[in-house]
Amino acid sequence: MEKMSKVISNTSPIIALCIIDNLDLLWNIYDDVYIPRVVFDEITSGNPERIKGKKELKKAVDNGKIAIYDVQDKLFVQKMLGKLHKGEVETIVGARELNTDFVVIDERAARIQAQNYFLTPIGTLGILRIAKKKGLVKEIKPFIETLLLSGFRLSKPLYERVLRKENEM
Repeated sequence: MEKMSKVISNTSPIIALCIIDNLDLLWNIYDDVYIPRVVFDEITSGNPERIKGKKELKKAVDNGKIAIYDVQDKLFVQKMLGKLHKGEVETIVGARELNTDFVVIDERAARIQAQNYFLTPIGTLGILRIAKKKGLVKEIKPFIETLLLSGFRLSKPLYERVLRKENEM
């Protein structure tokens, strides 16, 4: 199965993929998966019950499936803060520094900002659609339903459009 090179991910797609027990889709689809250190810290520190994905992410990093990236251009990060959260900013800056093929971000404002820097954003739904196309999952509707029940925000028009495109309506 052909893989698709290099990505860097923000926090919410990592947590979403852990909620549906499919974090492995990232490294089953992409050759190299990175997260900024701030994203790793955000997920793995704090209240153990608060964030899903803490154990899964630590295991993925320990097993070399996901690499932690230390963003170099701290000045640029500081300039962008306020418009977006630090994890989103470092994901975008890291994507530029690593010359990734995709930046894995769900939040609309961060996706638009990524596009402003000529990056190609893909979200959790995009990962699920690719996984289905590659035969890694049979259908995506049950995963989306689980995410919605866990508080994942998704507009009804986008939900319906994605399921129509995947012939799951």
